[in-house]
Amino acid sequence: MKDDQLLQQVTEKAKVWLGEGYDAETQAAVKAMLENEDKTDLIECFYKDLEFGTGGLRGIMGVGSNRMNIYTVGAATQGLANYLKDAFKDLPEIKVVVGHDVRNNSRLFAEICANIFSANGIKVYLFEGSRPTPEMSFAIRELGCQSGVIITASHNPKEYNGYKAYWNDGAQMTTPHDTNTIEYVNRIKGVKDIKFEGNKDLIEILGEKMDNIYLERIKTLSLSPDVIARHHDLKIVYTPIHGTGKYLIPASLANFGFTNVIHVPEQDVQSGDFPTVDSPNPQGRISTG
Repeated sequence: MKDDQLLQQVTEKAKVWLGEGYDAETQAAVKAMLENEDKTDLIECFYKDLEFGTGGLRGIMGVGSNRMNIYTVGAATQGLANYLKDAFKDLPEIKVVVGHDVRNNSRLFAEICANIFSANGIKVYLFEGSRPTPEMSFAIRELGCQSGVIITASHNPKEYNGYKAYWNDGAQMTTPHDTNTIEYVNRIKGVKDIKFEGNKDLIEILGEKMDNIYLERIKTLSLSPDVIARHHDLKIVYTPIHGTGKYLIPASLANFGFTNVIHVPEQDVQSGDFPTVDSPNPQGRISTG
C-alpha cells in the first residue's frame, strides 16, 4: 500500500472516532493527531485494529483502533458476551468473573468489562481490587461461572495492557471457544454495537471472603506440613515487583507456617509505573536462601 493510500485509510478511520459515542477526551486526542503535520502517531494508532487472538488482547495503551482503550476492550467484551449468550443459551443464568492487575487503567478496563457483561444480562463477580491471575481462575470454578476475564499484560513494559479470556474450566480458552470468540469479536463493527451502560444489580464485588477461601484451598496442597514445621524459619525473600502478590503471597506463606519472610519495601508499593524495575511482571516472584 502506498503512503498516500495508507494516510487516507487511517484518516478515514480516525474521523469515525470524532463521532457520536466517543468521549470528549478521546475526540480531542484524535483531533490533535489529525491536525499534527507529523502523521506518525495517527498511523501507528489507526493503521490496523488491535487483534483479538487466542490469548485475548495485548497492546500499548492509548487512543485508536490499534491501542488498548475502553473502546477496544469494550468491543472484545461485547463479542465475548454475545458468544457466551449463544454457547450457554440453555442456562438460566450466565456468570463471569472479572479481575485485574495493578497496571495503569487496569481497574478502569475491568469496570468497563463488568458494565458490558451486566448490560447484556450476564452476572458479574468483580474483584474489589487487584488480584493474581490464579485467584481469578480459581473463582471461576469456585463460583460455577462460564467464563472470566483478567486485565493484565504480564511481563510487558508499563505502556502495555492486556485482556485475557478464560473458560468455565478456569483455563485460558482453547479450541473451539477461542476461535469462536474471535469470530464474535470481529462482528463488532463500531461503538454503537457495544452496550456500555451496566446493570449494578448484576455486579457482585469479591473481596476478603474469596481471598480466604482461596488461601485455605492452597494450604491443602502442602505435601509435607511436618517439614515446614521443622524449617518454618527458612529465610524467604519475597517481592511482588509492585504487583498483585503484595498481600496474598505473604498471607499464604504465613498460612503454611513460614515465619521468616523478608520483604523488599520499595517493591511492596503497588504501582503501574513499576518505578524500581526495568522489566515489570506484576505476577511477582518468590526466592529462597
